[in-house]
Amino acid sequence: MDLPAAEEKLLKALAIAIVDHPRGTFKEIAQAAGVSKATLNRFCGTRDNLIDILLNHGSTVMNQVIANAELETVPPLEALQRLIDDHLKHRELLVFLIFQWRPDSLEACGEGERWQHYIDALDRFFLRGQKEGVFRIDIGAPVLSEMFGSALFGLVDAERRGRVARVGMSATILQFFLHGCAATH
Repeated sequence: MDLPAAEEKLLKALAIAIVDHPRGTFKEIAQAAGVSKATLNRFCGTRDNLIDILLNHGSTVMNQVIANAELETVPPLEALQRLIDDHLKHRELLVFLIFQWRPDSLEACGEGERWQHYIDALDRFFLRGQKEGVFRIDIGAPVLSEMFGSALFGLVDAERRGRVARVGMSATILQFFLHGCAATH
């Protein structure tokens, strides 16, 4: 994930350009990302290559997010906060990954294989948190993983659509995930 800042910036811009212009020409995608068509062509050659580059980069980034959170060693609440914050640093990639998701995206063979480490790490983390009494045990760890991902990806998408403010999103995700939507008495 240690890309030069310019390449990281370009990948983020291209991720959003693909989402904003799903049927756009190569030239339109390049313009939306702030580069020339020639630069984009040198960078990836084809739209399919661009998608593959972004998916591979997204997978690398999400696995780095997992590593940075130190899910196996840091206390669960601290690790959860790290997970949230680090995911939100990569909003553009999250939006792209949401846009690219298909029902078969997570199948163990083929394309889904790239996500298996990420999914397994989240499942192990939530199971550890359950064993330590931090997360409720009446909901399975895989369900907690899915709920976490759904809340995170959903709010990033909602922010992009103007329904949710960026300010305070991290705290909102943490509070909602830990306490749900029940009113406090």
